[in-house]
Amino acid sequence: MIPVAFDYARPSTIDEALQALADGGEDAKILAGGQSLIPVMRLRLAAPSTVVDLTRVAELRGVREDGDAIVVGAMTTHSDVVADPLIQQHAPLIAEATETVADRQVRHRGTFGGALAHADPAGDLPAVALALDAGFVIAGPGGRRTVPAREFFVDYLTTALAEDEILVEVRIPKLAGQWGMRYEKFNRVAQAWSIVAVAAAVRRENGHIAEARIGLTNMGPTPLRATATEQALAGAAADAGAIAEAAQHAAEGTEPSDDLNAKADYRRHLAQVLTRRAVSAAAGIQG
Repeated sequence: MIPVAFDYARPSTIDEALQALADGGEDAKILAGGQSLIPVMRLRLAAPSTVVDLTRVAELRGVREDGDAIVVGAMTTHSDVVADPLIQQHAPLIAEATETVADRQVRHRGTFGGALAHADPAGDLPAVALALDAGFVIAGPGGRRTVPAREFFVDYLTTALAEDEILVEVRIPKLAGQWGMRYEKFNRVAQAWSIVAVAAAVRRENGHIAEARIGLTNMGPTPLRATATEQALAGAAADAGAIAEAAQHAAEGTEPSDDLNAKADYRRHLAQVLTRRAVSAAAGIQG
């Protein structure tokens, strides 16, 4: 199908982009990689009055080091994220999850910030951002603000971004200590959305798990932390038995849906299995 007619703006700075959003009004939409927006426009499920294309805003691209954080520009492509040495050194969980996003063609066009701002609960990156306690830097008419990941994802396909704001960059804190990370994803076919996935970051200390951060993909309308499992793992022995026992709590507090891909009880089972696998691998345990 052909999209409804719309105005098109292609700014070269963040300030120009904010002005284009303001001029476009409440029906204006941001175009990042276009992997989500263009299909729904073609189906006429979205009919923006103005499309603001961010591909020329150079300051939104790239990965850099800033003190105790790694900063990823919102328009950095998935392929650039996977290949970046800072990501591989300080946040390999991001690279591991990003490698599972769709196919190579999509990863060369899709963007890190676009995937997060889209906020699909089956997307791979929101749960990773949650597990790594990322901060989202947002620019708007009143200046900039930083929103923690736990507050950024509000509801299904809904974030803390206002209609006149733009996601500028994502700040990922560097983790101090002996951390291991793992992303475990279950889907029906290669390159498909997650039925369930688990992002785990585990810090070991003296043969025990000192801290665990576990993000769940597609276990509710937003990404979730498996807090009951995190609490059960804190101070536990870094062995297969303790991890398996803690993983039994992974689905507590979740709201998985019933759909054509899986029933809610199957998703709960997957959350437990994938949490055990992800935490075991992150902790360096055969489990």
